[in-house]
Amino acid sequence: MGLVLSGLILAMLLGALDQTIMAPALPAVAASLGGLDQMPAVVTAYLVAATVVMPVYGKLGDRYGRKPTMQVAIVVFVAGAVLCALATSMPQFIVARAIQGLGGGGLMIGAQAIIGEIVSPRERGRYLGFIGAAYVVAAVGGPLVGGLFIDRLGWRWIFAIYPPLGLLALVVLSATLRLPRPQRRAPLDVAGALTLAVAVVGVVMVGQTGNPVFLVVAAAGLVAWLVSARFAKDPILPLRLFRDRAFAVPVAISLLIGFALFGTITYMPAYLQIALRTSATQAGLLVTALMGGVLLTTTLSGRLITRTGVYKPYPVVGTAAAGAGLALIGLVGGSAVALAGAMLLTGLGVGLVMQVMVLAAQNAVAYEDLGTATSSVTFLRQIGASAGVALVGALITLRSGISATTAPAELPESVREAFAEAAPPVFAAMAPLLVVAFLLALALPARPLRTTAYVEERA
Repeated sequence: MGLVLSGLILAMLLGALDQTIMAPALPAVAASLGGLDQMPAVVTAYLVAATVVMPVYGKLGDRYGRKPTMQVAIVVFVAGAVLCALATSMPQFIVARAIQGLGGGGLMIGAQAIIGEIVSPRERGRYLGFIGAAYVVAAVGGPLVGGLFIDRLGWRWIFAIYPPLGLLALVVLSATLRLPRPQRRAPLDVAGALTLAVAVVGVVMVGQTGNPVFLVVAAAGLVAWLVSARFAKDPILPLRLFRDRAFAVPVAISLLIGFALFGTITYMPAYLQIALRTSATQAGLLVTALMGGVLLTTTLSGRLITRTGVYKPYPVVGTAAAGAGLALIGLVGGSAVALAGAMLLTGLGVGLVMQVMVLAAQNAVAYEDLGTATSSVTFLRQIGASAGVALVGALITLRSGISATTAPAELPESVREAFAEAAPPVFAAMAPLLVVAFLLALALPARPLRTTAYVEERA
């Protein structure tokens, strides 16, 4: 079990690290390959590809086995990384990042679904700390490692770390993971996958470009998916699951958490540097305070869930704490110390919610829907994050008259003051979303956690 879990955590770390290690590398990549104007396309290519395939990986794992789908995800991710390192032009690099995203989207889904299969819901809590640690290491270490490679070796060396780590994860999982093969193999819902992909592209592109035309694309894709889901023999995201509050509530809370949290923390570094004149390092430390809170309460709540078998109080307390933290961020915007406290409180709350929602959703469904349940929580959280980033950025731009992505050095004093006044109320406006999440947490059914793993039940 220890070797299997180490391989899974390593795979999750690869996926999480990739999204943070690239942040400091993008200017160097653009300068080397040409095409500074194409930098947003690099981010969008990976994000769209990874988000689109999340529900597909979940369904493929349910129908064809989680071990082979995880192996495919690792191979595709590493292949994409190699192509990134060999790219000689910006279009090549963008395509390679999209390929890497096709693998990256399956790493998180596959790892958490496999953990859900081999560890009982009652015992799974003790492993939540390891999962949270992977995210924290990626959030804190990614930018530092990326900056070090850029300064000392060059951006191509960033992608050199993925093949050995990916190969290690692949070998460990191939040698140690033993899972039963699914017996039922319904045809894949291709129409549902395509229409859902259109909706995802629309939402992500709104977040990346702010163009309202993509809202129409997202709405059209959503409507088409709802129609296809009613007629598909085995929908990519079955609507029947949403009729069960024990599944629907965790998914809805994840959507709201993604919207409110990521919409805020995406623009927090810009606010700190523009309005409070902090350095990039100081801004990063404040985000680290949030991630530290996430790791602390994820680990603590996981151990308590394993000990007691009770999980409902944690999202109730967590949504309340995170909502209070976001409200304080909007109210104490002028003080870096107070902001650090508010960020820590937000992180403490989020740590009580995010992974517990995965646990609750997995506990609510049958074995045949385990991958779908796992992917639904992460997928909806990512959709919420994309929409939140779009709305928060648009509101800050509307109130201040400048883009939240503008470099601080380019701004005169009057614009800095306008930004300082505009951003905090927008951050505070995210707090009511977590009030809704709190009410949903109160409505979450408190079902007993199963004490046997799916793999034991199948055996």
